[in-house]
Amino acid sequence: MCGVDEVGRGPLAGPVVAAAVVLPLQRFLALPHPTGGLTSADFLSQSGLPPSLLGLDDSKRLCASQRRAYRAAIEATAVGVHVGMASPQEIDALNIRQATLLAMSRAIRGLELAADAFILVDGRDLPPDLPCPALAIVRGDQHSLSVAAASIVAKETRDTLMVQWAQRHPGYGWEHNMGYPTAAHRKALATLGVTEQHRRSFAPVRQALANTGTR
Repeated sequence: MCGVDEVGRGPLAGPVVAAAVVLPLQRFLALPHPTGGLTSADFLSQSGLPPSLLGLDDSKRLCASQRRAYRAAIEATAVGVHVGMASPQEIDALNIRQATLLAMSRAIRGLELAADAFILVDGRDLPPDLPCPALAIVRGDQHSLSVAAASIVAKETRDTLMVQWAQRHPGYGWEHNMGYPTAAHRKALATLGVTEQHRRSFAPVRQALANTGTR
């Protein structure tokens, strides 16, 4: 069972990042329902995963320190982990939807899955030319351990990259906003201009380019 998720569709800058994760699950289980059913401890014991993954959840529902700890536990536990990306230039050339599917395809291909594997992808769309059967699940990161694990790896990978890019391009606040269109980021676009990490096909960046007469 391979879980796949992405992060970075909405930012004005930086890549879109996808992760594919195969956990050593003993059986297929959905995440426990918060109002009943299995407790988290019972669920984890039945899945065969170590206690370090207790509480594993969608990355959006975890704080930064929790995500860092889970990422380390995932990488220590997983049968396979691979990250795929699409650059700002590829996003501009393809559009964000197609670039997201490209990043997912790269993540999946990096695992070299067998034909009898099965892929769960967060969202509505499946990447093309997959090596095995697959299913797209809306809010899959809230229903599958493997997809939740992928969401954490993708989020932590992209955040780390944006902090590094922030050091090369100070003033945009990427170490805090991760490239998303905050008021401070939009203001920096108007005053500092557009970098090679900006997505020129996104409206606020196009407007900044138009204001400076740059393509």
